[in-house]
Amino acid sequence: MTFYFYDLETSGFNSRADRIMQFGGQRTDMNLKPIGQPDNILIKLTDDVLPEPDAVLVHGITPQKTKAEGVNETEFAKYLTAQVFSKDTITVGYNNIRFDDEFIRHLLWRNFYDAYEWQWKNNRSRWDLLDVARMTRALRPEGIKWPFAPDGKATVALGYLASMNKLKHDGAHDALSDVKTLVAVAQMIHNSQPKLFDYLLNLRDKTKVEVLVNKRDPLVYTSGRYPSEHQKTTVAVAIAPHPEGRGMLMYDLRIDPSEFIKLDPSELAAKWSARGEDVPYFPVKLLSYNRCPAVAPLSVLDQASTQRLQLDQNKVDKNFKKLKTAKDFAKNLVAALEIIYPARQPELVVDEQKVDEQLYDGFVSDLDKTKMSAVRAAGPDELADFDPGFADDRLKFILPLYKARNFPQVLSSSQKKWWETFKTKRLQGGGEASPVAKYFKRIEELSKQPRLNKEQKYLLEELKLYGQSILPLA
Repeated sequence: MTFYFYDLETSGFNSRADRIMQFGGQRTDMNLKPIGQPDNILIKLTDDVLPEPDAVLVHGITPQKTKAEGVNETEFAKYLTAQVFSKDTITVGYNNIRFDDEFIRHLLWRNFYDAYEWQWKNNRSRWDLLDVARMTRALRPEGIKWPFAPDGKATVALGYLASMNKLKHDGAHDALSDVKTLVAVAQMIHNSQPKLFDYLLNLRDKTKVEVLVNKRDPLVYTSGRYPSEHQKTTVAVAIAPHPEGRGMLMYDLRIDPSEFIKLDPSELAAKWSARGEDVPYFPVKLLSYNRCPAVAPLSVLDQASTQRLQLDQNKVDKNFKKLKTAKDFAKNLVAALEIIYPARQPELVVDEQKVDEQLYDGFVSDLDKTKMSAVRAAGPDELADFDPGFADDRLKFILPLYKARNFPQVLSSSQKKWWETFKTKRLQGGGEASPVAKYFKRIEELSKQPRLNKEQKYLLEELKLYGQSILPLA
């Protein structure tokens, strides 16, 4: 078994529509010692994608740089599946399960690879160190210096952790630099708290999580959804399974349930879905078995951690007893969730403008998976008129996009015309609300900000030139 630590820099925050611009990675053995050379790869941004200017100001990678120095997506996808996501690999990141992994899935989807096998097949798995760091701070902080953000709140941000503990961190928001820091943080946690590290590593198995949670005993639960003043950690208990089998609804036992157990589904839904700074805290959240949640039995709590988390065990016990006697609360919670998130039907008609975002509209059949492999195996010269006859309409619509984005040299004159029409509709459709209008407007807004440094001014000018280069009439 080996670990593979990785990080991404992207064109924006939407994993379905935005793109990976830089990939950094490092393989280590199970003792966290690096193996081989690190990966540092730029991926060409295609002409149908405009990056978020704010994102580029953060990581400093221009579209022009990716085009000059990067590989195309299909080359990158081939490298990922052949060299990175190899047998017996544990893929590790920092908030990767909610962010980076989603970008990987959609990149594989666009390039005719199975979007899920890299996470489980051939004894592969994934792990996320963010909640590991949070739980370590909450339960076993000894041996590590823990930082606070400028607003005074506890934080486990990589940059702050590196600075406080004198770990090397050459540049924040550079994928490879962040990966090196992530490995160092993993080593630090492992050396300081090896038992907790190994416990949470083993808990990446969703079956083990499900067994633990379904005992319906109160558990220590660390999650970014919980308040910072309590180190993102509470005692919670399973209330009801998610209606789609995605995990378990957990109740925060710090909170007296008396108010909530009296509410009907519509009232619960209103409180659950309310947003805003002054909105009261709603004490229910979803625990997903397959997202490496940081949960542990109450036996992990010692006197020091109980005081640190400001846990009143008597209140926790009383709240737990109230929940056990609340007959309809579980049923009403599930009904409330179905009100907030009604069952979504897949698109009946596939739209070429939206097909990149339709990964989750259904699983691909085994027959179409075989045809996907034929697309991947086809050389550029074979691709021009290649059509394996997909049954899944989504794959039919992805195929011409795959050709245009990765092998534009094989397009016929009619295909080139279609590609130009597609890009025009994608980027300029919607008038003043179009992506290109928003893009140039945001560049103009950022350019007017005071105290821009030389590098930021350069990046904004490059972004403006890039937009003009792919939309000469904009």
